[in-house]
Amino acid sequence: MKSSDAASRNGSTNASSQRPKPPESDVPDVLAPGLRVVLVGINPGRVSAAANAHFANPRNDFWRLLHAARLTSRLYEPSEQFEVLKEGIGITNAAYRTTPGSGDLRRGDFDGARLERIAHELQPAWLAFVGKEAYRGAFGERPELGVQERRLGETQLFVLPSTSPANAAVPWRVRLHWFQELAGRASGLPIRDAVRAVVLEPDGRTLLLRYGDGYDTWWITPGGGVEAGESDEAALRRELREELGLEELELGPLLWDRTRHFLGEPGFGGQTNRSYLVRVPWFEAKVVSEARDARWFTLEEAAAVATSPHDLVELLRTASGS
Repeated sequence: MKSSDAASRNGSTNASSQRPKPPESDVPDVLAPGLRVVLVGINPGRVSAAANAHFANPRNDFWRLLHAARLTSRLYEPSEQFEVLKEGIGITNAAYRTTPGSGDLRRGDFDGARLERIAHELQPAWLAFVGKEAYRGAFGERPELGVQERRLGETQLFVLPSTSPANAAVPWRVRLHWFQELAGRASGLPIRDAVRAVVLEPDGRTLLLRYGDGYDTWWITPGGGVEAGESDEAALRRELREELGLEELELGPLLWDRTRHFLGEPGFGGQTNRSYLVRVPWFEAKVVSEARDARWFTLEEAAAVATSPHDLVELLRTASGS
């Protein structure tokens, strides 16, 4: 071998050995090509690092929110993290270094270029950041919750509230709203056309129905889907008759028109609700449908319970001018 060849090879070896090693994580990436959603946490905490699993702190609501929003078909344990690949879900972190808290991270811990590679090489439909700080660390921008204008190739970006116990001041219903929004959008399913009734009795109280699941109960205005060829008024009268046995009513104006993305009715990824004012004489509120309960609320009383949407009371205040 020529000395120049040896020097060249030694030089290449030395240069290679001097390159920084890619960071290693105490928690493995859960990734595969063509996923519906890759969820991006901020970094491993000590509990997750010890468990070698994402979001392993039992006080973290991440896995419960995935199931409650119907992003997964059942509730998974952190130790089953690779099973969610079968549901089109992946998980990674914006920073690999384990710290006691996310506040201990430095700017250099984040690697936005790695997330760009994930988007371009694995082509998930969505990258969803679990917490604003995960997104901010990766891209140096302070985001709002929800869909982002920035894209990585064909991959859309979404920001969710943090599921950390440190974010406990954000109510479950608010966090669930954003997980449901992601689930509906990521489903690719069509939006359902629906009407709802803001039912008021002469003293100004609003009638709400109570529904629930294994995680929570909530109150909502009565209403439902508009059938083919049906007018909004006909649909409202049918729904109020089916849900409350209500026949005598005065249909008022359209109060708001709002689209929500979520996985509720089979075959739909969301619903456009046109909410109308409906005035009725007082009657004893009771349900004749699958709702668990019906009750009259003042705005102050409604503000003290969980509602769907989570900002229903603000919508009602605006509509009433209160």
